[in-house]
Amino acid sequence: MAVSQAKPGKEGDDCSLLPLVHDIIKCMDKDNQDVHQELAKLKTKIQEAREQISNMPGVDSSPQEQQQQLATLREQVRTKNQLLQKYKSLCMFDVPKAS
Repeated sequence: MAVSQAKPGKEGDDCSLLPLVHDIIKCMDKDNQDVHQELAKLKTKIQEAREQISNMPGVDSSPQEQQQQLATLREQVRTKNQLLQKYKSLCMFDVPKAS
């Protein structure tokens, strides 16, 4: 299970849990005492992922509210595209051609 959403400002932040799980299994195979340390790292990484998820926009909205917002935004885009086409067809703007 991996979380691919990065925190704003940390573009390269990796939230993959698989390497930590792999390290835990390696420690268990070797009867290493570092298992508790690796488990603490995993717990920290899971907590960070939970915080990222709770900070994502729209998490507090129901699926119906999200669908309604999506429909509203699509209608706004459609209206703006229609206006843009209308203004382009009026030929009010002299757009210089690139040489």
